[in-house]
Amino acid sequence: MSIVRPTSAQMTRRLIVLAAAIFAVAVGQTQVLLGWGQSPAEFSADSDATLRVAGYTFAIWGVIYLWLLVYAVRQALPQTGESMLIHRLGWPSVAALLGIGWWVVAAAFDWEMATIVLIFGALAALLVALLANADAIRALPRADRDRWMTVWPLSMLAGWLTIAAPLNLITVATGNDALPGVLSPTVWAILAIVAVTTVALGVTQRLRTLAYGLPIAWGLLGAFVAEQARNPMLAYVALAAVVAVLVGAIVLTFRLRPGVERPTG
Repeated sequence: MSIVRPTSAQMTRRLIVLAAAIFAVAVGQTQVLLGWGQSPAEFSADSDATLRVAGYTFAIWGVIYLWLLVYAVRQALPQTGESMLIHRLGWPSVAALLGIGWWVVAAAFDWEMATIVLIFGALAALLVALLANADAIRALPRADRDRWMTVWPLSMLAGWLTIAAPLNLITVATGNDALPGVLSPTVWAILAIVAVTTVALGVTQRLRTLAYGLPIAWGLLGAFVAEQARNPMLAYVALAAVVAVLVGAIVLTFRLRPGVERPTG
């Protein structure tokens, strides 16, 4: 993959990425420190009669925020070359970072429909970009900096949003009595877990990086812990999904040969 010095326009985009990352992290930390409105965990717990996760599950945001800052700072440095992935993932990452930042605001003030639009929008922006560049991602050497400082942070965020988005939707639907009555709440929750697991394995098969599946497995583990006493059947479905995502991610990442493919463009 060719590495070239960034142009003035590319540096402007990089600085916008950095500003968006700082915004996303600052909004999240300000909400925690000042306690204005609901925290993400409180928003999730407000109407979690269908599917809940343990409160500590949301601590993963600390890891994701840190890695996103590593990504944003590194790509903003003038000495960091304009690689294909930095170039192609730049604007999608801006959309996702702004989305998760404004999601914290929407959740804090209980703007329910806004949270759905923002979280699914952020997820779509990242997933489309990552999947469109799957060949280039698979072709990265194991020690390549773009793998650890571009693909990993963005894939981790995409993974977490993959489970957080349907949880957000189910929470809002439950709170507004809008969950279709054709199926029981438990069945809807199981279908959501199956859908998340299927997406997790499908995307991992394309990207072949653990970074996407690990946050999903963490969220599913949080569902297993939270649902054991209230809904044991749902809890063990979540546990089975944890195993499927972890084992599948490991097999797809390490047993398949990621270096066989080469970027197509």
